[in-house]
Amino acid sequence: MVKSLQLCKNVLIRVDYNVPIQNDIILDLNRIEASLPTIKYFLKHNKKIILMSHLGRPKGFDKKYSLEKLIKPLEKLLGLKVLFIPTITLESVSLIANKSYSIVLLENLRFYPGEKTNETEFARVLSNYGDVYVNDAFGVSHRNHASVSAITQFFENKKYKGILLESELGELNKLKQNKISPYTIIVGGSKIGSKIHMLQSFLDVADNIIIGGGMVFPFIKYLGGDIGSSIFQQQELVIVEEFLKQAKQSKTKIILPIDCLITNNIKEKTGQKHIDIMKIPQNYMGVDIGLKTIDLFCNVIRSSKLIMWNGPMGISEINDFSNGTKQIAETIVEATNQGSYSLLGGGDTISEISKWGLKNKFSSISTGGGAMLEFFKNENLPGTKDLDSIIEV
Repeated sequence: MVKSLQLCKNVLIRVDYNVPIQNDIILDLNRIEASLPTIKYFLKHNKKIILMSHLGRPKGFDKKYSLEKLIKPLEKLLGLKVLFIPTITLESVSLIANKSYSIVLLENLRFYPGEKTNETEFARVLSNYGDVYVNDAFGVSHRNHASVSAITQFFENKKYKGILLESELGELNKLKQNKISPYTIIVGGSKIGSKIHMLQSFLDVADNIIIGGGMVFPFIKYLGGDIGSSIFQQQELVIVEEFLKQAKQSKTKIILPIDCLITNNIKEKTGQKHIDIMKIPQNYMGVDIGLKTIDLFCNVIRSSKLIMWNGPMGISEINDFSNGTKQIAETIVEATNQGSYSLLGGGDTISEISKWGLKNKFSSISTGGGAMLEFFKNENLPGTKDLDSIIEV
């Protein structure tokens, strides 16, 4: 442990506990479990831990998004009682002195407008809860938020990367610089706009870019296909046109679906059938990649030595439309078992593979989808600047 950490008493840690919750039940503990090595490291050195995180996108105080519901799972995972602080104010700082607790959890950061506006005053209030600051939330490190960005000004020479953050940055740097071939990028999800920078950054780097999910339909539309009522925004055609022009000048092969599963009603799941992706009828929409596409994509994956995956291949939270995502996941695991290196990123994708029991079968998992994408556009993320390692080299 570095000397400045040896002298401190209270460690303020920004974690990412933005976990999926349904009817007050936490569906996936992955992000909480991922924070445990850093927490346990400081506990071993007899430090008091103050945890802060956001949950969801609340508009002001909303009990539905309270972090109080995370107390029991945290206590179970750590085997320790956790003190919950329901209001983040200067007056509440004195509560952390309670010697009965070595772990403290603050209320949802996004209950306070100053968090998302990167307000200096809110960051100053947060800074009073710790002697040193540790960012262990890779998933929000691309955001200019008070608990990630503005707060660091109050911890000169006392700001650090947590074990999870350092590990994720190391894995991504390795991937960015790796020369292993064949190198395949698999990208899914609903919107191309948020992922185009990553796709562009991998032209002439990756051998293959596989595109699935809802973000494929602007490509199909641009190429003259009929997409029925599939997800699509007119302005995405310009993005697709520019990207395909760049791709044509590169050595990277762009691989699109050739067929898809369609339905005329997502809720009722009626009218399901596999069809040529260029010929989706009116009033039908694509909800998953088709069987021929699964074969096409999986053959490319099996021949790859380096694989990075971000985003589902369909509306995978609905079981009827999850086959493509599951088949891709199982094939990446198969390739990993044969010696390929695989990296998976993105909360939705991690939740899906967790329910299939595949979470621990990839070479590496990144807890932040958006942050991972932003890293490949600009590796100097707002939340990672000028942070030291907590472990002395």
